[in-house]
Amino acid sequence: MLSSRTLSGVAQGALRNAKVQPFRCYASASPTAAFASKKGSNGKYTVTLIPGDGIGPEISQSVKDIYTAANVPIQWEEVDVTPVLKGGKTVIPEPAIHSVKKNTVALKGPLATPIGKGHVSLNLTLRRTFNLFANVRPCVSIKGFKTPYDDVNTVLIRENTEGEYSGIEHEVVDGVVQSIKLITWEASERVARYAFHYAQSQGRRRVTAVHKANIMKMSDGMFLSACRQVSKEFPQITYDEDLLDRVCLQITQNPRPYSDRVMVMPNLYGDILSDMCAGLIGGLGLTPSGNIGRDASIFEAVHGSAPDIAGKGLANPTALLLSSMMMLRHMGLDDYAVKIESAALSTIAEGKTITGDLGGKSSTKEFTSTIIEKLSK
Repeated sequence: MLSSRTLSGVAQGALRNAKVQPFRCYASASPTAAFASKKGSNGKYTVTLIPGDGIGPEISQSVKDIYTAANVPIQWEEVDVTPVLKGGKTVIPEPAIHSVKKNTVALKGPLATPIGKGHVSLNLTLRRTFNLFANVRPCVSIKGFKTPYDDVNTVLIRENTEGEYSGIEHEVVDGVVQSIKLITWEASERVARYAFHYAQSQGRRRVTAVHKANIMKMSDGMFLSACRQVSKEFPQITYDEDLLDRVCLQITQNPRPYSDRVMVMPNLYGDILSDMCAGLIGGLGLTPSGNIGRDASIFEAVHGSAPDIAGKGLANPTALLLSSMMMLRHMGLDDYAVKIESAALSTIAEGKTITGDLGGKSSTKEFTSTIIEKLSK
């Protein structure tokens, strides 16, 4: 007898046809703008750098040192995003906003937000400020760092602006809080379109929409309707749908079938599943991330600020460095990305000069110096 979590093709078809209501088709969202900034008179591109909190400045310095050694044609424009009070609200400082909008690309270290004190997440504020509608999280097994799997190669694209993270909450009566999940056609269609474009550009043959439309028929149903409509414009890409809980179960049993596809999903599901995939390859310290918008994109390390080891020279800069590789490819600087990525991954594979979280005893500077030595060969 099949378990309750196993859906046959017929059952999945029934779910698609019977449980998701059709929605009115709205105008297509504007496409994501490609990187458009030009080199300055010094022959370099200007990129905004947000060092972040805790270990952020240390790992940011590591990236800067490696870029200098690799002669990457980039000059950094460092900004502070500590919120300021404006009109009774906390907002990102205007110089930081101006820098990101001007340069259209930024690299960001980890930012800390106090928990349970009413503080708004800085990461969420940045996404809203620059309308960073798609979060891209590739997770690829790293040679030399042993985990239960050595064949992980997933790409997850998460809608980044709404869903349960819309911030619409209120107390109905004492002891009863209502939190509203907001799903719009525009945001769903926009992230779906980006997912198909991404799959096409990266040679991935399938896009899978991950959802819970069997329970949230209208909200997730609208998300699926948008994905289905966009899929018709990409006949060369296979499109299918799967339930979030099934994907979580199957990807931890065998991640290999997910190496040919791009998964796209609403905000909360993406937050959970992307961290789960990161766990398959060794954690957030090895996972890059990019937040894509129409007019600007911010690439970031998604791990915490680790205040307990800040200033001790123990931090692993790999996640921020790999995120910057995504940034270089976004900018069309692929050759530099390949060279630096090769040096970093071979350093980890050798296992001689790696940080404590990777099982070694080296400092941040020693790890960085080894990568720089490889770049000079």
